[in-house]
Amino acid sequence: MNDFPPPSDAALDRLKDLVGDGGWRDSEDAGRYFEDPRGRFSGQARLILMPDNTDEVSRIVQICNAEQLGLIPFGGGTGVVAGQLSPDNGDAIILSLERMNRIRHVMPEDFAMVAEAGCILEHIHSAAEDHGLMYPLSMASKGSCTVGGNLATNAGGIQVLRHGNARDLCLGIEAVLPSGEVISELRPLRKNNTGYDLRHLLAGSEGTLGIITAAALVLKPQDPETVTALCAASTLGDALGLFQQLRIDLGDSLSGVELLSNFGIELVTQHFPNLRNPIDQVSDWYLLVEVAGQAGLVDRVEASLAACMESGLLPDAVVASSEAQRAGLWDLRENMPEANRITGAICNSDTSVPLSQIDKFIKMTQEAVLALYPGLRINSYGHVGDGNIHHNVFPPEGIPKAEFVAANPELIEAVRETINRVTEDCGGSISAEHGIGRLKIDDLERYGDRAKLDAIKRIKRALDPNNIMNPGAMVR
Repeated sequence: MNDFPPPSDAALDRLKDLVGDGGWRDSEDAGRYFEDPRGRFSGQARLILMPDNTDEVSRIVQICNAEQLGLIPFGGGTGVVAGQLSPDNGDAIILSLERMNRIRHVMPEDFAMVAEAGCILEHIHSAAEDHGLMYPLSMASKGSCTVGGNLATNAGGIQVLRHGNARDLCLGIEAVLPSGEVISELRPLRKNNTGYDLRHLLAGSEGTLGIITAAALVLKPQDPETVTALCAASTLGDALGLFQQLRIDLGDSLSGVELLSNFGIELVTQHFPNLRNPIDQVSDWYLLVEVAGQAGLVDRVEASLAACMESGLLPDAVVASSEAQRAGLWDLRENMPEANRITGAICNSDTSVPLSQIDKFIKMTQEAVLALYPGLRINSYGHVGDGNIHHNVFPPEGIPKAEFVAANPELIEAVRETINRVTEDCGGSISAEHGIGRLKIDDLERYGDRAKLDAIKRIKRALDPNNIMNPGAMVR
């Protein structure tokens, strides 16, 4: 339970007056701000505020700090660890950055852009493309997730292998601290060695140390050539061996490598009939590979794939010959979270392990989960290039999720803990790209490095002594 006082009527009136008539909603008109994408939690709040600029955010935070009111930052609402929700206290104030959605500057000569926190990721992509550039952070939720949320959770996505996480694509940041003071470091500098890097501290802090209001983002030249291929693999070991060989052959031009199972592809094509597996010969595993770089890359990719076929590592592959075919291949991956949801996943994991441990991790996890309850189905897939493997666990065939969960109420937590335990045994991390939120606080206490966790708590107390910033998220 997160204890913070209810806002007084006077405080609520001040907050409403500050943002004006179009800048707030009460709890009766706030359905989407209380929703969890996976349906596990339901949020609460007394008031939803939608400021229009950084000054308004600063003044809101000052009022909340003075009154010691709990303030929950809200971006696109796509987080899956309840970081944007207040499930157990209806007195929270939700601060949505949706109206702060302006692109302030595009600086092509600096290969940079300054965008406000409420900008939708897909809009950032379009603005960069208008200048012949790209912002290389991408994920399935790009049509609704926001820059502020991406940075607050240090989002990963499908191109981490080449371009890094959200933190790696941020040159500078503007943020409101718990005191209401504004940090403004938006200059497009690649080198700025002037003390502690607060940009990187705030990125990944999940709104517990401040409200990110804008960021200077890294832009990169568009790649003259992009090659996308779906590659079959007879075994998991072969799939991982294929990745290693492609990495050796193609180096840093390898921008995305996604591991897919035949079971996962069957789920997607079942629920999205317009999609199909273009490889006729069914294999247990597949790699979705994207390579991007300078002209001449197509020949290098085809040569590498041909050599892998000759060695017996690659039984079959399909290389996209058009943008439509490329999009169709990626749709098999990007629609997988929705296919998992429709099928009735009872548990969705987000952990990472060293690349050398992926084979062991997947096999150990599947064995351990099936030992809990024989007949469970598991879709293991994810960003094999950075060791971030997602396990989605479903009830046995023919049993609806609600019926199964009602009959086995303790099983979800048992599955979650089993995946965490195997992750730890394989030298991994219990959170790879979704953050801690409220879902994984106990996991962090159990598996996190003690000295690191103590340092995190001391930083939190130092910057936010009244615990107004996303109280109950990440740390207690």
